[in-house]
Amino acid sequence: MKQRLILSFFLVLLSGAAFGQTQLLIDSLVTVLSETKNSIEISKKPEAIKIISYGQKSLTFLSNIFDDQTLTETRSEFQNLVLTKGEIAIILADKIEYMPYGRLTNIQNCLLEFCKDNPNLVEYYLFSIRSNNVKEFQRRYKDWLTSKERKEWTPYLNAKKKVFK
Repeated sequence: MKQRLILSFFLVLLSGAAFGQTQLLIDSLVTVLSETKNSIEISKKPEAIKIISYGQKSLTFLSNIFDDQTLTETRSEFQNLVLTKGEIAIILADKIEYMPYGRLTNIQNCLLEFCKDNPNLVEYYLFSIRSNNVKEFQRRYKDWLTSKERKEWTPYLNAKKKVFK
């Protein structure tokens, strides 16, 4: 009985350390990405490819960074903004699994006619996310990640079929 208790204790301890290591890894990769000059280039960088390859497992870790207001060297030509570290995390999370923009930002653009030739669809909403409180967006996104509706949402189902290289 004592051995099981000790084993359980070490397993819980190790799982907590693994969670912390993953958060630090994702955070450090996003920090390196913050040196990217143009937002269009973000998803082409090796660090982004590594984060995206983790798939849905990295969404919670990325969402913990959304409210990081550290200014980066990354510029969004389409919104004429210098991005924050949190906004880079938002772009990466959207690359892994499309967000329900209307639900999270209270703005719906059905035609998706904006930011021509920009692979980052969520970039259109960054100004709105900033002006409507990043913390509120972060809370809504985290609620979305754990919601029943997400599991029935078409982009979620399609994301589960993606194969990352």
